Amino acid sequence: MQTGKIGVTTENIFPIIKKFLYSDHEIFLRELISNAVDATQKLKALASAGDFKGTIDDVPIRVTVDKKKKTITVSDNGIGMTREELDKYLNQIAFSSANDFLDKYKDQLNSIIGHFGLGFYSSFMVSDKVEVITKSYIEDSPAQKWSCDGSPEFTIDEVKKEQRGTDVILYIDKESKEFLEEDRIEKLLKKYCKFLPVEIAFGKEKEWKDGKYVETGKDKIINNTKPAWTIKPAELKEEDYLKFYRELYPTGDEPLFNIHLNVDYPFKLTGILYFPKIKSNIEIQKNKIQLYSNQVFVTDSVEGIVPEFLTLLHGVLDSPDIPLNVSRSYLQSDSNVKKISSHITKKVADRLSEIFRNNRPEFEKKWDNLKLFIEYGMITEEKFYEKASKFALLKNTEDKYFTFEEYEKIIKENQTDKNKSLIYLYSTNKTDQYTYIDKARNRGYDVLLLDGQLDVHLINHLESKLKD
Repeated sequence: MQTGKIGVTTENIFPIIKKFLYSDHEIFLRELISNAVDATQKLKALASAGDFKGTIDDVPIRVTVDKKKKTITVSDNGIGMTREELDKYLNQIAFSSANDFLDKYKDQLNSIIGHFGLGFYSSFMVSDKVEVITKSYIEDSPAQKWSCDGSPEFTIDEVKKEQRGTDVILYIDKESKEFLEEDRIEKLLKKYCKFLPVEIAFGKEKEWKDGKYVETGKDKIINNTKPAWTIKPAELKEEDYLKFYRELYPTGDEPLFNIHLNVDYPFKLTGILYFPKIKSNIEIQKNKIQLYSNQVFVTDSVEGIVPEFLTLLHGVLDSPDIPLNVSRSYLQSDSNVKKISSHITKKVADRLSEIFRNNRPEFEKKWDNLKLFIEYGMITEEKFYEKASKFALLKNTEDKYFTFEEYEKIIKENQTDKNKSLIYLYSTNKTDQYTYIDKARNRGYDVLLLDGQLDVHLINHLESKLKD
């Protein structure tokens, strides 16, 4: 039997973890499952590199709750650990096994989640004691059990375990009893793990029989391992995008159109953003964009990560360059996040421009639903204004649409005053101001209809932009 002290720089690492490392206790489950996904992915990487000759069955990661014993167990069938690895990765906190592994297998592996070795320790935020029972994929390597009660003391013993892989058993503390409720765990799994690349099983499927739900023997799989944003755009049809939208937002209108992001350089970013129908009188819903890092959910409050006007969009962004242990202020000051933000602005503007060029009648038809979003962007983001001023439309009282440039040409001759200034006439209410509109039209003037929520702000903005 080995005993020892965990090699941390301070005796007080655990209180720090319990209180400050993560702003949210519930993420312990995300971290443990991320580790289990890594272990499973690593085994596949070894197999494809020819370094593992055994069979790889697609065994799901299992999460089980035992209310009597007050435990939560996360089990995987992945790479497992030898005694040396256990000692290195669990007892010397500063090491992250992911880094070593990445160096060796970077070609086979596109996603190792645990960028830093602290994820596992988040389990002490909710536990009195944590046990890790693990058996390495390396032949004849005996299984090991690591146990620690949240002090820097730990024990490692040799134990019996038939299958390779790792079980992490949390003995939940009194303050964290909520996590022994199956509903609570299922909600967390659906929140953080809904799109992880390895199947996650929690409980059994139920079916309705003789007036009640009974369990079938079939595993209940929580996640969709191949969400639409991980598939190449060329392989997706319009209905796939709609199906994915309904998976994200089961209730609500269908979106106007989408943008599939797929960036490799200068950072990695994938995702699908949807333009919702924005009805001008309805309170706009923000926090509809979900942020992921390698298919692990990070947050859905993206203000400061994407420009303000883009928070009106719905959908998913996924970037391994986004740090997982996030606090809002940390994310907002992260330089990768800033780059990502300006890139998304550019991509959205390019996509709108492309739709405008390729199918203007369709664009005009959707303009009234898009207008609020585009005007908001033009007023708040200089870079967006530069691009959008080419496709933003003005609508006149006869429901005809013009770009800024077209409109200027149309009214130049008739609506230039003696100081050589162009006069734009507009109405904010077609019905109430009918007689004035009629008078102006009879004189051969064109009248714009500016009756949207942001039109007044836009007018002020345009006055400073359009000279004379």
